[in-house]
Amino acid sequence: MAEIATVARPYAEAAFRTALEAKDLAGWSHGLALAGAIAGEPQMADLLSNPRLSRDQKLEFFFGVGGDKLAAPVRNLVTILVDGARASILPEVSAQFESLKRAHESVLKARIVSARPLADAEREDLVSSLARKYGRKVEATVEVDESLIGGARVHVGDEVVTASVRDALAQMAVALRR
Repeated sequence: MAEIATVARPYAEAAFRTALEAKDLAGWSHGLALAGAIAGEPQMADLLSNPRLSRDQKLEFFFGVGGDKLAAPVRNLVTILVDGARASILPEVSAQFESLKRAHESVLKARIVSARPLADAEREDLVSSLARKYGRKVEATVEVDESLIGGARVHVGDEVVTASVRDALAQMAVALRR
């Protein structure tokens, strides 16, 4: 995995610089996400790695799936990666591009795991508290895990904030064993 990330980094950085210069972060983000999804599909990955297919055949298959939805600069990047037998790194290029975009826009990504579905107001309150705490805009995804019993667990980067009943019970059990 580290090798794929290392190989993908220069492509993601170049795409990010190009998107900044063109003032088209959103367009590049959408295009790379689509290209990454296409390249990540198992059947497409098999086609792109098949040595019996020519470069043109691979590109024809790829662009046949999403070509008209991909802007010319993203199509050029896909072509470069197919030429270099590196199309398999497109999902990682997209992920790294998104990380660079979030950092540039001062946006933090958070994952909220709740014991029950959150009402819109609860979600907004939690997201705004995280934004105040970290001093950045927060993009949050919400998941439900009933095994938490109650409360929620919030993942922000490598930090985990736990406020669930299950976690509290586990902490009490550890304290009682001492």
